[in-house]
Amino acid sequence: MKNKYLNIHQNLIEKCIKKNPKAQFQIYKLYYSALFNTCFRIVNDKFNAEDIMQDTFLAAFEKINFYGNEVSFGAWLKKIAINKSLDFLRKQKIEFEKFEEEFYEYGDDYDFSETDKQKIAEKIKYALMQLPDKYRIVFSLYHLEGYDHDEISSILNVTASTSRSQLARAKQKLLDILKT
Repeated sequence: MKNKYLNIHQNLIEKCIKKNPKAQFQIYKLYYSALFNTCFRIVNDKFNAEDIMQDTFLAAFEKINFYGNEVSFGAWLKKIAINKSLDFLRKQKIEFEKFEEEFYEYGDDYDFSETDKQKIAEKIKYALMQLPDKYRIVFSLYHLEGYDHDEISSILNVTASTSRSQLARAKQKLLDILKT
């Protein structure tokens, strides 16, 4: 049996189970920004990310009885948001290709000549949004959301080697975009 996770907002979660709208709004206020950012990094569209985030909360409140305190409530919500974002992309006929080619690593020796961190962050953010969906999604799940390749392969229904290949290609494409 897994250990139960002790949430700092457990009292709000329990009220949400009882369909308390004030508690639901409090939970929404606590998590909407993080969930929006997660959705946006995957779908690359503010309006769709907003819709998906709203759907995430609706689904979470509808199925809150299934939350078993095995992970933090925020992690549970994030998983719903990721799945809803990926479902959206699948509905948009985005398919995750399986690459047969061998995975190769790119060194971390790429050196930015700019010292202004804000300019660098904006440039990277812009470059990330230029990536094809399949690369941006794997890159975001791995580097921004903290999932490993086995978890990504499960989420995207691809092999772990495909996840690694897409990440490697995303890094190379990102470097190419940043060089221009």
